[in-house]
Amino acid sequence: MIFLLLEASLSFFFGLAVGSFLNCIIYRISINEKPKGRSYCPRCKHKLSYRDLVPVFSYISLLGKCRYCKEKISLEYPLVEFLTGTLFLFTYLIVGVSIELFFLFFVLFFLILIFVYDLKHYIIPDFANFSLIGLSFLYLFFFSFLENDFNELINGLFSAGGVFLFFFLLFYFTKGKGMGFGDVKFVIFMGLFLGFPNILVGLFISFILGAIIGLLLIALEKKKIKSQVPFAPFLIIGTLVAYFYGKEMIDFYIEYAFL
Repeated sequence: MIFLLLEASLSFFFGLAVGSFLNCIIYRISINEKPKGRSYCPRCKHKLSYRDLVPVFSYISLLGKCRYCKEKISLEYPLVEFLTGTLFLFTYLIVGVSIELFFLFFVLFFLILIFVYDLKHYIIPDFANFSLIGLSFLYLFFFSFLENDFNELINGLFSAGGVFLFFFLLFYFTKGKGMGFGDVKFVIFMGLFLGFPNILVGLFISFILGAIIGLLLIALEKKKIKSQVPFAPFLIIGTLVAYFYGKEMIDFYIEYAFL
């Protein structure tokens, strides 16, 4: 029991640290700056000390203000840190200590980066998309080679190809108004990561969520019918739900849909 608590705590605090690093990367990418060197306040440019960089706790102790210029710190920073820590903890509790866990930690790193960046800037960085595609392919290939069974790899490749074709045609015929090409590239990862039939669950959840949130924003007059709404966050939510609960959702549907 003690070891489980220790592992769970390490997963959470490791996630907090990763979330802090993600905040740095997201900000540096947005200003076209390499994510290296000491962190600094984006307003007064003062370099931050280590006591200013403790995830979540520094924000609380500083009452949400920069120690040096007293300007407000965006709530985005502790939220990203806490979200990352929570997702790392949740993933550990589901899969335990395994190769899959470390693979999922890398996947979550890029998913959170895409989620936040697309939400703020309406674009998915190519390096994040290609990293996810490469990671998923290598993970599938490794286990297929290890078990001498390439069915999952073939499933993933066909799922990726099929969903890419669907999204590409959607992009082409709407002339990019339906979604950005970053989303088209992102679904290649979804196909590899989820395979069939979980990819159908992921897409279903993504489109339903996107439609509900879009209509809600229009009703609240936050958006107009022709306004852009970033779609990657919905794809990411759909992906994670389908990965962890896709089989159960499909089994439930089959059991009760045909009563």
